[in-house]
Amino acid sequence: MMPWLGEEEARAAADAVLSGWVAQGPRVAAFERAFAERVGAEHGIAVSSCTAALHLALVALGLGPGDEVVVPSLSFIATANAVRYVGARPVFADVEGATGNLTTATVDAVRTPRTKAVLVVHQGGVPADVDALRAACADWDVPLVEDAACAIGSTVGGKSVGHGALIAAWSFHPRKVITTGEGGMVTTDDARWAERLRRLREHGMNASAAQRHASSKPILESYLEVGYNYRMTDIQAAVGLVQLGKLDEMVARRRALAARYEALLHNVPGLTPVRDPAHGQGNFQSYWVLPAEDFPVSRDGLLAALAAAGISARRGIMASHLEPAYEGHPSAPLPVTERISRDSLILPLFHTMTEAQQDRVVAVLREQARR
Repeated sequence: MMPWLGEEEARAAADAVLSGWVAQGPRVAAFERAFAERVGAEHGIAVSSCTAALHLALVALGLGPGDEVVVPSLSFIATANAVRYVGARPVFADVEGATGNLTTATVDAVRTPRTKAVLVVHQGGVPADVDALRAACADWDVPLVEDAACAIGSTVGGKSVGHGALIAAWSFHPRKVITTGEGGMVTTDDARWAERLRRLREHGMNASAAQRHASSKPILESYLEVGYNYRMTDIQAAVGLVQLGKLDEMVARRRALAARYEALLHNVPGLTPVRDPAHGQGNFQSYWVLPAEDFPVSRDGLLAALAAAGISARRGIMASHLEPAYEGHPSAPLPVTERISRDSLILPLFHTMTEAQQDRVVAVLREQARR
């Protein structure tokens, strides 16, 4: 993954620096409004990372010790860690093989009377079937939190991921489709949650620094609860506004590259590429392939062959329950998660990728398939 950044982002960042307002301020507010409008949410709350966004989402739900939250193990470890931050217990559920996402069946298999929330991940930008999950969670009387870290520009039923979500968390890390260097966002339609989240990201203050500076009268702030330092800077937001304006072009390019990969890989036996699910379209933030179990070369062998050809690929999505941080953590059998994590690899896909570069990647895979 290589971010698509240029002169426009550089000028926007420079303008923020020259304005003298570099901390959270007017550009952050503008980015929040633009992002929320793009995903169809009433409120956007910019924060320092998607991990911070997930943490605040779970704080807003009032989760704590004794509560369980169903999460996929097939996700970056921050998903499970955020549950631990509030003192709750992540319960790992399996995923379906085609999308790498939770389903109502995999959630129901690990749900208990202590389940107080479900945290679904739109893995690699592949949209989860949130219509089904929202309906099931309503029946179970538990909230559904959406980890949309990778999913800006992905859609479900023709609408943006995050549209109609109770609460969703987003990432602007450089490996995501749009970036602010680091940074994240919480989106929600709940005005009360939004107000509280704005306080929590800024030490629990009842008046932000921007509000105090904008006032013609002195404001003596109060600290209403224990909060966090999860702010985004105006420099980051300035870059984010430019990136958001490029989103449609970025997604269109990524989808075109993904379609070309699929066409080229059609005649490479034993490789199953990630595809759009029936209920939506992905942004192809990651393009992964899953070799058949009898493929002549292991996943690590494929990575080595690609590296020898000067091609940087990555292992597939991690399985959090297998990491030392979660050693001994109770878990149901997770055969699909373990298979995808063990055997899949993520192929290079970035905005400026050329056809010749794609051809080189596929040539190595084709050669390895013939071994």
